[in-house]
Amino acid sequence: MSEKEILLQSIKDFLTPKMLKYALVPFILSLIVMYIIFFIIAGIGVEHLGTMHVQSSQTTIENGIPHTESLEVQLESSGIVKFLMSYTITSWLATFLIYAIGGFLTIYISIFVTVIIIGFLTPLILRELQKRDYMDVEMIGHSNILYAIFSALKWTVTMLFLFILFIPFYFIPLINIVAINVPLYYFFHKMLTFDISSNICTKEEDKKIKFFSSNKIVMKTAALYTLSLIPFAIFFGAIFFVIYLGHTYFLEIRKIRAK
Repeated sequence: MSEKEILLQSIKDFLTPKMLKYALVPFILSLIVMYIIFFIIAGIGVEHLGTMHVQSSQTTIENGIPHTESLEVQLESSGIVKFLMSYTITSWLATFLIYAIGGFLTIYISIFVTVIIIGFLTPLILRELQKRDYMDVEMIGHSNILYAIFSALKWTVTMLFLFILFIPFYFIPLINIVAINVPLYYFFHKMLTFDISSNICTKEEDKKIKFFSSNKIVMKTAALYTLSLIPFAIFFGAIFFVIYLGHTYFLEIRKIRAK
């Protein structure tokens, strides 16, 4: 099956009533989780902005004797906001930063949350694909819940470490775009390929796919990750991602077992 045929078949499978029903699950759950996270972050931000403690000291020498004067000011949130919004430039910058940072965080957090949620639906989606097109390919699998949780935690820690490691590159134009996305793509790639491979093939078969088809899998997950950066695309497209990669893995396993 050519790549074009895989893509067309994936779209056809995605548009079936059952798959569209599955697509509602990550959409609804992700929105609920994002809604909760938004208010938690907003609450923390308002709390920290609510009061700002400013302290300064100045030392002067009079007749050879040092005198230290201290100044303590407690700024309330309303005063801070009024100050920022009282000038056109600061108002524009504050608004831009809020929307820009909020937009990026929303997209990245939504990808992280949806990838985790979709993991619970992956077995159902793959079994449906097997019934339709791959009855000759047995779904063996090679994982358990404890190993899956351990792997997800390990990849999450690695992702956070990469975010910290790449901080110096965030201030370099163009390079910062790559530096910001590499950690999350790493998590996206690991979780998506693990969810699919652990449900279909054995460990040995998974190793063979990674060895012989690594570049193909990476190119596909990179393309899917790029699509997920489109606002709200991950909510609706997560099921399609599993279908598309699922076809790829089923075909690879079929070739391996035929030999």
